[in-house]
Amino acid sequence: MTAAPVAAPPRLDPRHYEPARVPYEVRRHAGTPDTLAVGRPGKVGLLELAFERIGGRTELTGHYQKSPLQIMRPLHFDPARPDLAVTLLMSTGGGILQADRLRTDIRCGADTAVHLTTQAATKVYRMEHDYATQLVNLAAGPGAYVEYLPEPVIPFVDSRFYQRTVLTVDAGATVLAGETVLAGRLARGERNAYQVFASDLEVRRPSGELVALDTVRLEPAGGGVAGPAVLGGHDVLSSLYVLSPLAPAARIADVLHEALAGSGLLYGVSVLPQDSGAWLRLLDSDTRACAAALRAAWDAVRRLLIGAPAPDLRKT
Repeated sequence: MTAAPVAAPPRLDPRHYEPARVPYEVRRHAGTPDTLAVGRPGKVGLLELAFERIGGRTELTGHYQKSPLQIMRPLHFDPARPDLAVTLLMSTGGGILQADRLRTDIRCGADTAVHLTTQAATKVYRMEHDYATQLVNLAAGPGAYVEYLPEPVIPFVDSRFYQRTVLTVDAGATVLAGETVLAGRLARGERNAYQVFASDLEVRRPSGELVALDTVRLEPAGGGVAGPAVLGGHDVLSSLYVLSPLAPAARIADVLHEALAGSGLLYGVSVLPQDSGAWLRLLDSDTRACAAALRAAWDAVRRLLIGAPAPDLRKT
């Protein structure tokens, strides 16, 4: 006798939007806000997107949003890949506040081509009570080509933030995923004044098998991020993960390395487990140089895997 599948909790059930596990570094700041509490209107942001290939291009076929999360209508303007659905992820709140709980679920079906990015940097504001979390679950089906390249996260003074990104990637799919965090509002001279920034990125197969896990824990108190084994006094930490069967993992790693050679930035490249792809991590204090380096890496990998350059997104 086969057990009946367990029903998923309703969208507004805390079991749906709360992380199953919050790292201790963040969880120890839990508290009851003196403003809007967890779960109140506007504190839980939900976004669900489903993409399918219809005819000669990728279309949005499923869409649910709850403020502050929302999207703009997908556009098809990449001249080299007119089938690619470019989608801007947006927030009506202008940033992340204490006790916010955000969850985004994205499903990219077989043979889809999707580019996902944020309209602007994600600002994590000052917090006096509790913390904020963001969950991103992205699934890519057989033959899919997906780019998830959000703008940087900027943790403001005294902010406490945890984000968990789970990439469920079919063995025949390609996923490029980026992540950048700044030391703070650098133009204001604010560096490493946040209380904690924590991030987990998981790569899994549809069976649930874990392929890779990248864990970041940054707590500036007592100079905990300035040492040579962490940020080494730099202001920008960026990563790019490339999972693809379209080229050997070693070749992907070589292309990433070649794209940044001579940039003058501190960076490292290595292959991912199971030869599933490669990843890049870089450090510097020049935000423009880091952004240019990541674009160069994105462009180089794109040309290798799909024979197309990176498009000009021209965000405003």
